[in-house]
Amino acid sequence: MNTLKLEKKQEYTIVQMHRGKVNAIDHEMVQELRQVFRDIENDEAVKGVILSGQPHYFSAGLDLIELFRYNEKQINNFFRTFGALYLELAKFTKPFISAITGHAPAGGCVLAVTSDNRYMAEGEPYRIGLNEVAVNIQISQNLTEAYAFWMGSGLANRYILEGKLLTGSEAVSGGLVDLLVPLDQVVDHAEMKMQHYLKTDQEIWVNTKRKLRKHWHNKLDPDGQSSFKEAVTLWWKPEIRAKMEAHINSFSNKKKT
Repeated sequence: MNTLKLEKKQEYTIVQMHRGKVNAIDHEMVQELRQVFRDIENDEAVKGVILSGQPHYFSAGLDLIELFRYNEKQINNFFRTFGALYLELAKFTKPFISAITGHAPAGGCVLAVTSDNRYMAEGEPYRIGLNEVAVNIQISQNLTEAYAFWMGSGLANRYILEGKLLTGSEAVSGGLVDLLVPLDQVVDHAEMKMQHYLKTDQEIWVNTKRKLRKHWHNKLDPDGQSSFKEAVTLWWKPEIRAKMEAHINSFSNKKKT
């Protein structure tokens, strides 16, 4: 694994995203996440998973600098693979907790909303949310359903259309995040919840999770083809490319200063 670090506990695994300082998501990370979660799903000895990041960043979202350079085939493969990862995580049957160790905008939030619980580092600078509209990336129907599942349709609609990034307190108030805890205790808190879940009969727990998510799953586009085609078409739209390039240049310049 080049982008992930695994820590195997007695009955569960902690998967830490570990790519650069901000865990920006590229094709390799997506592929590795898919492989790890498939392995955990199929391993009877592993009963749950915690997904974490590095201090101050759960994940800064998609690596737009790298993705902007992708050719047509590469971007097609990325969007297909990322969409498949989302569906696999949303349908993951075992206990799955996100330890949000800092910022989790856009793609970082995409990963987090598929989990059963989200514990986030407290601190005013940290933000989480599906801000795709604000950065000129087409959000999929499948993602809007996840937001609505946790936050309710009205709040999800307003926040998605605004491209709003939420503070931790806003995320808790809206139902997106369970609890804010000190940064150095986020993973520990996730572990405590995991240990609580693993005390129950796992067949009952898994059956109950499936029932709770049934209406959400029924709304999902199983292969995401319509959203995929829409996203790829808009990705190459000249005016969107220009806005994206300006956005990339703005935060690239910030890194230099």
